Amino acid sequence: MTSMTGKTPSPDARIKPVTELAARLSREMEGEVLFDHASRGRYSTDASIYQVMPLGVVIPRHQEDLALALAIARDAGVPVLPRGAGTSQCGQTVGEALVIDTTRWLDQVVEFDAEARTVVVEPGIVLDHLNAWLKPHGLWFPVDVSTSAQCTVGGMTGNNSCGSRSIRYGNMVHNVLGVDALLADGGEASFGFVEELAEGSRARLIADKVRAIAERVGPEIRDHFPKVLRRVGGYNLDLFDCQNPKPYDPAGRINLAHLLVGSEGTLAVSRRITLRLSPLPEHKVLGVVNFPTFYQAMDFTQHIVKLDPTAVELVDRTMIDLSLENPAFRPVIEKALIGKPEAVLLVEFAGEDRETQLASLRALNQLMGDLGLAGSVVDMPEPAEQKALWNVRKAGLNIMMSMKGDGKPVSFIEDCAVPLEHLAEYTDKLTEVFHRHGTEGTWYAHASVGTLHVRPILDMRRDGAGKMREIAEQASALVREYKGAYSGEHGDGLCRGEWVAWQFGPTINDAFREVKRLFDPDNRFNPGKIVDTPKMDDDRYFRFPRDYRAIPLTPVFDWSAWNVRRDPLTGAQGEAGSAGDPTHGLAMAVEMCNNNGHCRKFDAGTMCPSYRITRDEKHLTRGRANTLRLVLSGQLGEEGLASDDVKEALDLCVSCKGCRRDCPTGVDMAKFKIEARSARVRAKGLSLRDRMVGEMPRYAPWASRFSALVNGIERIPFIARGVKRGLGLAPKRALPAFAGNFLAEPHTAQDTATREVLLFVDTFNNYMEGDNARAAKRVLEAAGYEVHLNVKQGERPLCCGRTYLSSGQFDKAKAEAQRTLEALMPYVNSGMAIVGLEPSCPLSMRDEFLQYGFGEEARALAEAACLFEEFLVKAREAGELPLELKPLAYRRVMLHGHCHQKAFDAVRPIEQVLSWIPELEVETIESSCCGMAGSFGYEVEHYDASMKMAELSLLPAIREAADEAVVVADGTSCRHQIKDGSGREAIHVARLLEQALA
Repeated sequence: MTSMTGKTPSPDARIKPVTELAARLSREMEGEVLFDHASRGRYSTDASIYQVMPLGVVIPRHQEDLALALAIARDAGVPVLPRGAGTSQCGQTVGEALVIDTTRWLDQVVEFDAEARTVVVEPGIVLDHLNAWLKPHGLWFPVDVSTSAQCTVGGMTGNNSCGSRSIRYGNMVHNVLGVDALLADGGEASFGFVEELAEGSRARLIADKVRAIAERVGPEIRDHFPKVLRRVGGYNLDLFDCQNPKPYDPAGRINLAHLLVGSEGTLAVSRRITLRLSPLPEHKVLGVVNFPTFYQAMDFTQHIVKLDPTAVELVDRTMIDLSLENPAFRPVIEKALIGKPEAVLLVEFAGEDRETQLASLRALNQLMGDLGLAGSVVDMPEPAEQKALWNVRKAGLNIMMSMKGDGKPVSFIEDCAVPLEHLAEYTDKLTEVFHRHGTEGTWYAHASVGTLHVRPILDMRRDGAGKMREIAEQASALVREYKGAYSGEHGDGLCRGEWVAWQFGPTINDAFREVKRLFDPDNRFNPGKIVDTPKMDDDRYFRFPRDYRAIPLTPVFDWSAWNVRRDPLTGAQGEAGSAGDPTHGLAMAVEMCNNNGHCRKFDAGTMCPSYRITRDEKHLTRGRANTLRLVLSGQLGEEGLASDDVKEALDLCVSCKGCRRDCPTGVDMAKFKIEARSARVRAKGLSLRDRMVGEMPRYAPWASRFSALVNGIERIPFIARGVKRGLGLAPKRALPAFAGNFLAEPHTAQDTATREVLLFVDTFNNYMEGDNARAAKRVLEAAGYEVHLNVKQGERPLCCGRTYLSSGQFDKAKAEAQRTLEALMPYVNSGMAIVGLEPSCPLSMRDEFLQYGFGEEARALAEAACLFEEFLVKAREAGELPLELKPLAYRRVMLHGHCHQKAFDAVRPIEQVLSWIPELEVETIESSCCGMAGSFGYEVEHYDASMKMAELSLLPAIREAADEAVVVADGTSCRHQIKDGSGREAIHVARLLEQALA
């Protein structure tokens, strides 16, 4: 394959230099050096449609490492590609080069001046982390892009990012004051205001030469540079145009750092970046304007911006519908809707005086009435509801990409910016273009500045590339007609690089080449971007080229729901994308990951705990999805899901299902891990430890019967050590303690009961913590229910099969599920609820049971299955819960939600139930996975990772709690982890309710 540098070396010529490069980097650098095929594959993509395998990856530990990596690459003559979070939409951060990942260690605040409102940071710092650091000082960096939880300041600088509030604060180029950079020849330079650059300094010499280039093509700059705020294509040569100065700096000064902003790493590598800060607005209010037609939303934007809002953001009907399908977003978006609008605009006002902002909100209502849409505004004056809705808007890209099937919204014309007076007409004509090509477009984002993210739905495996070219050409003609910018926010990269010459003309394009040669004469800094770029539809660079195929395999789950084709115009689903191919559905489910990096979060939500403790792309939901995609397409060998690459990528996945809820495209890594473990077991066999974990429901009755003997092992140190060593268990963990058999106890029916319920008592709450089951039964009986149990005399108790799934014994898990389903169906058919205590059990019935291929019966069980506290809340809402509760001796509860409860939005019912206890204060711990995760925390190789996950937030919060506070956790594993890590006993919510019974 021809490389991006334009050379085609022979295989032998390539392998030896790369091997030598890897060896030298490993020998001389302190950071991480990754040249294995799987690691390179994980860095071969960003959030674009492209994939290019890098030569290798280095993760510098400090600034000296960064300089050393560049020097070694220079000596080897290989290109380099600086990379942040890899959230680029256009392929800026993929290339056949040495990738330099700054996100793990080069992420510090270097200097801060509150009075001057400036901060100096390293390139790998995440925007949200910086703003959290600045918040106590009343300041923020206001280029608030939707990927703020994961994008880095270095990436934002290279891309000239913009954000939702650019109408007030401008783009990145308006907020960068200086860049300290490493140059291609190994030199260093500090880029800032030209008049402050020392005579004879490296930066001043560069400035003089660039100024000469800019002045020579000054007339062309004035004629061809777009006159809209959102213009990020090419290099910012217009900063030197003194006859027509651009307001990059409020004082009109020329700052050479602005040439590096938007240069996509093609000119220099940033070491430190100086930013201009803004005061945090004291008050914000939000008005959500509902429109009966999309055209009206676009047409009325030009009037709304005259009210001086800080943001006007579009959400179209497609995004609304997809948001309503997401359990995390549905309750938020419903509050913003009036009827069924075709589009809504989020109009924000912010400033120092709340009354002023409320007056602006009233003015918005008045304006819409004057325009004939009275009563179309949903007022949101309170911060909490605003934040929730903005989080939905920020997830816009991922929401759009959550469409199942072969057709996906494709990014290539999503950043065209046109003047507001032409916005409605432009969108109308572009929609006609889509329809001519048999597709529809999805629209959202920055209506305030005429930059709408529009993505036509295309199938890139079939005819998508050809349609992409035709649509791009017709869209560009519209942009030129309305004197807009073809590249308005997300940069050039591989997607729009070829359009730079079209936008700016041959004279300026030649000037861009001069600038590139001035900085990088050997073309080693991110080659193939901005100048001398490949075609946007060059099949060699597509993530899904024409010859892309999934390798044949037979998944254990039914993935047919993902194996669909959707009509882009009508939304109707037709024949499967690859009818009859079981692999295709699994591959399509894996490919739901669009690489946007939403999972690279640290501060909120549940995912991804393993990434939070390692900051390693391999242990990230995105990294795992990329590994699986590469494996399923045969790009990492022929072993498929049983390969070592898959095992390593999934090694720290705790199957928390956080991605199932938090990932807007619904990537469910827990299910993928079941597929992978099952394939591994089929190929490699079971270990003794995995067999012991999986078979626990079968030997638990015997262990319970001889509990004194079994539990005594832990009390004899040398025997306990030997047992743990033989099973591969962590020495610091106590072996599970067995205690009785709740289901074997005599249970009498309640004569006065008027309603019935089945209490599903799982293995753990039956044989280890029977007090939980007793408490739940007593609470249900006190509420007037006759409680049935999931066992008949002399029969083995029912089991959901979770332990078999976690150990890779899929067939046994399915058999257990089938046995449970058949036994429970008479209760389900009678209208009885199936109530579980251990969250994983009833939630397995609502999740995995649906992919076994059991049909309608499984769906009926899923409807009936619920958690103990979910059942109580539903019963109370139906007026069927006459529980009387009294105050307890303690007044405070610390609540930890099980991962699967969080994934299914089932923590709120626990909060509701606890709120019924008088005089009780409930605090829910904001935490990710506790780290125990079934057997994971017991395994000797995972013990340290397990404890690190617990120490992220859970254990510190419990240690800080007062001694009189009671800790509530429904999960057996969670309670054990809390005990091991803090010494505190946690109890099931059923036991707390039992204590509160009047």
